[in-house]
Amino acid sequence: MANAPTKPTTPVKKESSSASGIFASLTIPICIVVAICIFIFILGDPSHFKGGDPKAEPTDIYGTIHKGGVIVPLIMSFLLMVIVFSIERFVVIGKASGTGSVDSFVRKIQASLNAGNIAAASAECDKQKGSVANVIKSALKKYGEMEAEPNLDVDQKTLAIQKDIEEATALEMPMLEQNLTIIATLVSIGTLTGLLGTVVGMIGAFSALATSGVPNQVELSAHISEALINTAFGISTSAISIIMYNVFTSKIDKLTYAIDETGFSIVQTFASSHKNK
Repeated sequence: MANAPTKPTTPVKKESSSASGIFASLTIPICIVVAICIFIFILGDPSHFKGGDPKAEPTDIYGTIHKGGVIVPLIMSFLLMVIVFSIERFVVIGKASGTGSVDSFVRKIQASLNAGNIAAASAECDKQKGSVANVIKSALKKYGEMEAEPNLDVDQKTLAIQKDIEEATALEMPMLEQNLTIIATLVSIGTLTGLLGTVVGMIGAFSALATSGVPNQVELSAHISEALINTAFGISTSAISIIMYNVFTSKIDKLTYAIDETGFSIVQTFASSHKNK
């Protein structure tokens, strides 16, 4: 009986985890291919260069970015990954929050608990939906089971409810945190790849300076431009990744806090209403 509320959700969570893994494995190569296509066919279009020659001086920002060299499409693919995974996390976390405000939902549950109306609290969970509501509904179901359990004392029943909340939370939370490691990894990879492009560009610049006679000013400026473009792209990708990662961890922390707060209220309500029984 103690594990009954969590069993129906387990296959769903495994299926969701598998779907998320497939999404990640498909998104990464697709982003790389798209970035390469953008680099070759859009940024490298002859119309962005003087005389229609990609080796000539660029005439706009697209041509200038193309001059960043082969590292540019790699960093662009990282940027696309950040954007795609951020959209995916917004959708998943939005669904986990439910149909309404989490703060309002928590207040309604607490009000129902204070009034001793468990049925009303369970009805609010059905309206809210999402991960927070799933955990709370599981706890409320356990609450009802413990009220009808004649073989345990109050402390044991309270512990059983608390354990049920922890188990339900353990099933829901991993789904919210999936793919965040990819965004966190892109924070470092974006910077390091941009630095690699910078080094490659500076090597070319110093090679131009090392030539005998008067250095080729055009070649020198092209390599310096390559270094700076890669630096800018790498820093931009890392900055966006950091912002998105912090946004999502903040949202997940808020949901976790809502679960902890409401779960504590359920446990305290049960303990206080049954302590003399």
